[in-house]
Order: sequence, then structure tokens, then C-alpha cells
Amino acid sequence: MIIYSITVKIDLDVHNEWFAWMKSKHILDVLNTGKFIDYKMLKILAENETEGITYNIQYRAKTISDYFDYLNNHAEVLQVEHGTKYKDKFVAFRTLLKEV
Repeated sequence: MIIYSITVKIDLDVHNEWFAWMKSKHILDVLNTGKFIDYKMLKILAENETEGITYNIQYRAKTISDYFDYLNNHAEVLQVEHGTKYKDKFVAFRTLLKEV
């Protein structure tokens, strides 16, 4: 199993809107590519959230080929949409993991 993990710290002033948009649109758009079988959205527990709240979204793919198909044919459009909608309101990094 391949896990595509995205960690996002979102500014407090757009947090509620962002969270609702992620759950009702963006995550569904990623799943609707057909390249992932499910996801988990986790809140990172931090002592200081004055600058934002941090989440980790994990999408599970059956194969590395599914991930690369997503990356090559779908990721850019979805990342640009997120980046445009929440410009200068978040920081993110991505990690690719293999379940062992």
C-alpha cells in the first residue's frame, strides 16, 4: 500500500472555511480521480496554535503506478486550485510512504 501524505498548516482566519472546503470538495476531488482507495484526515496536536492549525491528510493507493498516474495527470490542477483559493494562508509539504 502506498500512502500519499500531505501536511498542511492553515491560518486561523480561514481555518473554518478551509476545513469545510477540504471535507466537502477537495478531498472528494482527489478521491474521484480513482487513484486512491480511501483517506484519513488527522489533526496534529500542538501546544501552540496561535499561527495556525496543522492537519495531515493521508490518501492510500494500491500501487505506486496509481500514485504516479495521479501525480502526472491530476495533482497539478488540484494543487493549483488549493493554492489559488488559499494563497499565502497555508504552508504544506508532501511525503510518499510505503506500508510495510
